[in-house]
Amino acid sequence: MADELREMWDFADLTATGERFRARLAEPITDALRAEVLTQLARVEGLRGDFAAGHQLLADAEALAGPDSSGRVRVLLERGRLLRSSGAEPEALPLFAAAFVLAGHRGDEYLAVDAAHMAALVDSAEEWTRRGVELARRSADPLVRAWIGPLMNNLGWEHHGAGRFTEALTAFQHALNAREQTEDDPHEVEVARYAVARTLRALGRPAEAVELMRRAVEWTRTSGVPDGWFHEELAEDCAAVERWAEAAEQARLALGLLDANQAPERVNRLRELAAFRPG
Repeated sequence: MADELREMWDFADLTATGERFRARLAEPITDALRAEVLTQLARVEGLRGDFAAGHQLLADAEALAGPDSSGRVRVLLERGRLLRSSGAEPEALPLFAAAFVLAGHRGDEYLAVDAAHMAALVDSAEEWTRRGVELARRSADPLVRAWIGPLMNNLGWEHHGAGRFTEALTAFQHALNAREQTEDDPHEVEVARYAVARTLRALGRPAEAVELMRRAVEWTRTSGVPDGWFHEELAEDCAAVERWAEAAEQARLALGLLDANQAPERVNRLRELAAFRPG
């Protein structure tokens, strides 16, 4: 059932995802399976911002789920997600911790690591990341091992935001290595490369960042998947090593892809770089 639920998700199309889950509920299924499907519908509602609807669906799921079941793990996990999304992080943490313990007791590695990943987002990022990564590394399941990249990526941004760039670089390098080994989506691999490059620049090592971002930007060209932030980072890296013409070119490419309202300060900086004219 877990694999089936994952395959039904399309985070870019919540409407179609919700329809698939509702169609599954219309079929003759056991109460245990119905409970799990209801938790996924609750997650859809949470992502839409309808927290009341999400909590009601979880109440329905909890009434059907056994106390030591996968459905119960999912109720804890999704209730925690709803609370976190609505700003109640302190209330969410015990639910993620309980989901981690119950999933571990059941031997459900995927949900246990998911719970550790969510707990790391709200409290003790290093400790919960360590727990999740240790479990993922022991697993023979490639889907569980694929959690290493996201876990280390989140830890890296936690360190980066705190100005702990050396520790951020270590985490991002682990994330990149993991994603190169386990990630099916090449864009996610290049996003991990971007995080390493951005941190190298913060550490005063922009020449190394240039080489990484040239690789990422080349991927966007050959894959036909443009990414304005990749061009922005390469522009900044080139400016840091005084390659002004390349910086201006990359800044202009970034400006053509980014929403000026999304990050106005960064867009204004790109406009400055794009204004460079040789001579």
